[in-house]
Amino acid sequence: MKTRTKKIGFIRVGLTFFICLGIMVVLSLIALRIGSVEYSTSEIISALMDPTSTTYTIIVNLRLPRVILAILVGMCLAASGTLLQAVMQNPLADPGIIGVSSGASVVATIVFLVTPTLIPSLPLLAFFGAAAACFLIYIMAWKKGVDPTRIILAGTAINAMLGGVSSFLTLLNSDNLQGVLSWMNGSLTAKSWGQVQVMAVYGIIGLVLALLCTKPANTLQLGDDMAKNLGVKVNHVRIILSGVAAFLAASTVAVVGMVGFVGLIVPHITRLLVGSNHRVMLPTSILMGGCVILFADTVGRTIAAPLEIPLGIIMSVIGGPFFLYLLRRGRKGM
Repeated sequence: MKTRTKKIGFIRVGLTFFICLGIMVVLSLIALRIGSVEYSTSEIISALMDPTSTTYTIIVNLRLPRVILAILVGMCLAASGTLLQAVMQNPLADPGIIGVSSGASVVATIVFLVTPTLIPSLPLLAFFGAAAACFLIYIMAWKKGVDPTRIILAGTAINAMLGGVSSFLTLLNSDNLQGVLSWMNGSLTAKSWGQVQVMAVYGIIGLVLALLCTKPANTLQLGDDMAKNLGVKVNHVRIILSGVAAFLAASTVAVVGMVGFVGLIVPHITRLLVGSNHRVMLPTSILMGGCVILFADTVGRTIAAPLEIPLGIIMSVIGGPFFLYLLRRGRKGM
């Protein structure tokens, strides 16, 4: 009976993984087809064989970088949220809610408005901002150790404070807002292969580090007391996982701006589908995150065409009600 249950669980995980992969391929094809000019699949294939055609330029230089970037951003945000939820032991944890993304945002705002010459180094600088936010959160939450509840509360306060700092900097530099407003709303508009290369480098490094963290993430699920009895340095593990999560969140903030709720929605759905074992949950969340952002960006491009709705706004509309649902569900469980 136990073997049969294990086999059924393995089949369900495998099906979920391959369904996510299939959905990603279908969404990618749809995203390549639709736009101000729509192409059929056969036209896209024919254009790829002819580099001199206008269709080739539109598909390869405009739409394909956006599709790849959407997938990478979704993967990184989903992985970041999964790790933070493991650290906080709370399904409401998200890099945009607890202040990690806001730390990166403050640094990015300063670079955009004050020192634009540093834009090539923005991903690394944004990471330092996110890491500084994490440090502040842990300092505020520390009291003979780190308690997950205090981390959430401290993170919410830091998030509000840093959000105010970003708004203040924006007001002081109101003459230079044209590019910043699009970035603050999280947008994939007019992204090129240059941004894809930057996101790919930092994203792949972060995702590999995240996949190496599945065992410590599982250990935290045992509870602090049990983990300590097993010889695990719980606070050290939390700091390491938070650092990886901050790196992933900062990479996305630096390239596309503020996109919220992905790290909240995706891990929760994945947990319901494949369970809470991070060796399975994290890779599935990564795939599902790519699907969610690709879907949201495609909706933003088409729902009010020719006007494009920024990705961050679409995710806020989707994620806000989902966050309230989780709150209601948590209260019913108390």
